Amino acid sequence: MFRSRVVTLGVAALVLTACGGNGAQSQKKTELTLYNDKGAWTKYFDEMGALSKQSIGLGMKPTGYTDSAQYQAFIKASFRTNVKPDLFTWQTGGMLEEIVKQKQVADTTDIWQQAIQAGDLSKDLAPYYTIGGKQYCVPMNVAYWGMFYNKKIFGKYGLEAPKTWDDLIKVADTLKKNGVKAFYHTSVLFSFVWFEQLMAGTDPDLYDRLATGKAKYTDPGVVQVMEKWKSLIDAGYFINPGDKTDPGDVLKNGKAAMVSFGTWFNTSMTQRNMKPGEDYDFFVIPNVNPSLPKTSMIFESGPLCSLTKAADPAANQKYLKWWTTSEAQGKWASSRGDVSANPKVSIADKALGTVTKDAGSGQYRLVNRYFEATPPPVLTAALDGFSKFVTEPGSYKEVLDTIQKAADEYWSAHQ
Repeated sequence: MFRSRVVTLGVAALVLTACGGNGAQSQKKTELTLYNDKGAWTKYFDEMGALSKQSIGLGMKPTGYTDSAQYQAFIKASFRTNVKPDLFTWQTGGMLEEIVKQKQVADTTDIWQQAIQAGDLSKDLAPYYTIGGKQYCVPMNVAYWGMFYNKKIFGKYGLEAPKTWDDLIKVADTLKKNGVKAFYHTSVLFSFVWFEQLMAGTDPDLYDRLATGKAKYTDPGVVQVMEKWKSLIDAGYFINPGDKTDPGDVLKNGKAAMVSFGTWFNTSMTQRNMKPGEDYDFFVIPNVNPSLPKTSMIFESGPLCSLTKAADPAANQKYLKWWTTSEAQGKWASSRGDVSANPKVSIADKALGTVTKDAGSGQYRLVNRYFEATPPPVLTAALDGFSKFVTEPGSYKEVLDTIQKAADEYWSAHQ
């Protein structure tokens, strides 16, 4: 999947420019570059570029990466050279705050104010993009996390989408008895998925305190969540975390009956010609703790940003403003079969449309995704730790100790 040719050329360009560039010059653009870490979505970005050219006279050409570390290194290197993206995708939370404080990201406060007034963006999204009282970037996408499941497997064994945690475990047990792995998990980038889900579904307040350094990874509540996670692994519900099969193929081929991801994963299903409601479906994962007043739902929003020192700042701002409109968001959501950051956009997929509506109405407690909620140095330690844990479940106390050491070091300098 990784487009090595693009990366090689990009890195080479950075090196050459760093060695012999004459400085970025202001210019009027009719086509913008959009660097992104969504390499598998190039087709959809191309379609957006064609629409924007027709609608506002600005084309857009994407350059996609599928390796997050290499992508982040490329973008950060561009800050120091004359080869700069016009637009680029990033993450909210600590990663966005880091580059905003370096004065690398253009202010989009005016865009946000106008979009909220027009009903094109929800004010509930604004805090995720607010640093020092100003907004930066706009939502490239939003996503609500839950469970995608193979409907044919569920139908074969007379299973239904669970309403409680106990129901979910009964489903997993039935699948296990019939030789089917219930859940997908991985030891690479998304090793945090089950930690965040179990934490948010057990004690969302503790989850939030962890993210702000007001709780420790060695606290009893966190240890108990890791023990719960270990019990699920020990029960044999998961596939091998080292399995390199694409999770879209895992679900389609039935290697696992359920895959937990954000609603953006729906694109993987549509790309495989799977039909929602027939081949697969989606349910909100029930809380582990049934006494919680609301069901916790993991939420994320990925930013689309412009550099402060852009070649054509006005063109970038024009494009970002257009991106928030119903026209742009309707195309962006429908082409991928996903939800939208624009409340005016209707979602064709029934299950995702219901989740979007319910999430917007306050039915769920929205919990910021771990990847964005956790400070980058702590996140690095956690991803390494969870990757070790899923292959060595007995190591959970050692893993928590290691993550807490990184957290102690970070928060001692940031509180």
